[in-house]
Amino acid sequence: LHGFPEYSGAWEEVAERLSEQYYCIAPDQRGYGQSPAPDAVTDYAPARLVADMAAIVTQLDAGPIAVVGHDWGSAVAYGLAILRPELVEKLVVLNGVHPGPFQRALAAGGAQSAASQYIDWLRADGSEEVLAAADFAKLRGLFAAHMEMGWLSGERLAAYQAEWARPGRMRGMVNWYRASPMRVAKPGEPLRDVPAPNPNRLRITCPHLLIWGTQDRALLPEATEGLETYAADLTRVNLPGADHWLHHQVPDAVAATILRFL
Repeated sequence: LHGFPEYSGAWEEVAERLSEQYYCIAPDQRGYGQSPAPDAVTDYAPARLVADMAAIVTQLDAGPIAVVGHDWGSAVAYGLAILRPELVEKLVVLNGVHPGPFQRALAAGGAQSAASQYIDWLRADGSEEVLAAADFAKLRGLFAAHMEMGWLSGERLAAYQAEWARPGRMRGMVNWYRASPMRVAKPGEPLRDVPAPNPNRLRITCPHLLIWGTQDRALLPEATEGLETYAADLTRVNLPGADHWLHHQVPDAVAATILRFL
């Protein structure tokens, strides 16, 4: 399951390697690529995003599955494992965050809060127009200042821009942020009224692998602290030198790590 601002093509390198042993399905999620992009923010509520993926598994009679998620795709993968555990045999997350530890880190007013200030910017009215202007210059620049984006160039960049240019896709993509219940503190101003999550309602019962590109500047290690509280059968693997885009930067290492886990 891909994240922002990608589409199913995000998995080209990794899926090619996994498909030597497993049948792989990489869908365009709601609001992305060739999937529908409804206009209303409420159409991107987390439960609806999870229901989309559950419907694919059910339609294909494929469960229980091993689900792999990156970035926002990890949020849906976590949701699928939490809400529909009968469909998920194993859970793999690449630089993604569980809602419990992530909300705690976002509310703390520390480093993760500072790194996530872009979330409220994306939620603002009109952000999709700003992202799309000048051949998506703002969108392309969101991560370039802090992460290695050499993988997004040439033919791949052209393919991504073609997907971004589909009608309604920019709005669909930012509607994921608008519909999310996550609250982001200002740096140095922790939120005191965010209720503590209930681990029993957010528990991962299947084996869980977390693969982490250690140079990520968007999602920080503190956003995964305490994950063991929610996932008793957790394996952590760090990939030094890779950042948020590890599936493009080191696809061999990512695929090999997943295959060992499966």
